[in-house]
Amino acid sequence: MTGELADYVALAAIVGVVGTGYFIFASFAFGAGYQPTPGGAVTSMLALAEVGPNDRVIDLGAGTGAIVFRAARHRGAHVLGVEVEPIRVAILRLRRAIGGPRDRVELSWGNLFDIDLRRATVVTCFLWPGAMERLKPRFEAQLPPGARVVSHWHKVPGWVPEQVDLPHQVYLYRWPEAGRAGAG
Repeated sequence: MTGELADYVALAAIVGVVGTGYFIFASFAFGAGYQPTPGGAVTSMLALAEVGPNDRVIDLGAGTGAIVFRAARHRGAHVLGVEVEPIRVAILRLRRAIGGPRDRVELSWGNLFDIDLRRATVVTCFLWPGAMERLKPRFEAQLPPGARVVSHWHKVPGWVPEQVDLPHQVYLYRWPEAGRAGAG
């Protein structure tokens, strides 16, 4: 290998390592590490929430789109995917451009704590306990009656789930019943 080629290979290796590290660990700076929602959990979340074509789903912390694209393609829902990490936003936009469905998927690059939830019929999330704690008052202030919140792994603190899929660690809540049940 020539010296110049070896330099390019070394540079490519460094860029690959740094890029992979950024992709995996950068979101810790935004409050949560990256972990894609497993396929079985996505299926369970969408089934428990009975997501359908009349739903407006907001996926908080959309990652690379496991929930976003399945809800739009397989359930016919209109979906807003919210993601703060720029590389994942680029991946989401590329996935929408290549495989759509563009007419049912909207993407928002921003802080999930700034999103208006008043038009949501379903909110999906796979977030850490601290984020769920911070979201609870937003859910209570903004969700319309009958809206469903479906979470993988971490519960909404103080709320009582309407349904639970323990093997997939999925919790379904219906507002405002979940909050009233938790208050008693």
